Amino acid sequence: MFRIKICGIRSREAAEACIAAGADAVGLNFYPKSRRFILPDEAAAISRAIAGKLLRIGVFVSSSPEQIRDLADSVGLDAVQLHGEEPPETLAALQPWPVIKAFRVRDSCRMVGDYLEDCQALGVLPAAVLLDTWAADAPGGTGKTFDWSTASEFVRNHPNTRVVLAGGLRPENVGEAVRIVRPYGVDTAGGVESPPGEKSPDLIAAFVQAARSALLGSPQ
Repeated sequence: MFRIKICGIRSREAAEACIAAGADAVGLNFYPKSRRFILPDEAAAISRAIAGKLLRIGVFVSSSPEQIRDLADSVGLDAVQLHGEEPPETLAALQPWPVIKAFRVRDSCRMVGDYLEDCQALGVLPAAVLLDTWAADAPGGTGKTFDWSTASEFVRNHPNTRVVLAGGLRPENVGEAVRIVRPYGVDTAGGVESPPGEKSPDLIAAFVQAARSALLGSPQ
């Protein structure tokens, strides 16, 4: 599983910047309403170019297991990330694909713990959970942070769960976020864009350097 992921990659140049910076994974967004949406053919071309160099994570929102599996196969994904209201049964239907299940955090992470309990009852668990910022009108990618103490409490109470922190992470705040939360990994999209929607190689490099330095001190 990755420690540092750059999400919303839409070009080979951006993917190559992630490789040069030392990132572990990239996210390819298949949610049509996202400004970072990528067509399957374009994603497949990027996927082929970076195979073996970066983990290729497909981001989906409430797609059917059949749709996800078809795209994962055709694009050449290494794992899938679910940002919708997918029930634990979806994780079971996607086996053996590794699944990162995203949650939008508002006041607590109680719903994450409840979800994991339901998964255990089915005999299936996500490879990691991703904690993002809650928004009424978006399943993720808001560019806003949430109360990191909430995530920190969840990490302490679930030491055997890989937690990926997202939501408004940028080069200038990712180190502090890691020190507070102690997550397994971090994920950013808009935090390495300038202008919005366009990945900046300099910001990618700065983010990876800051994140890597902080994660080296993480006990996970």
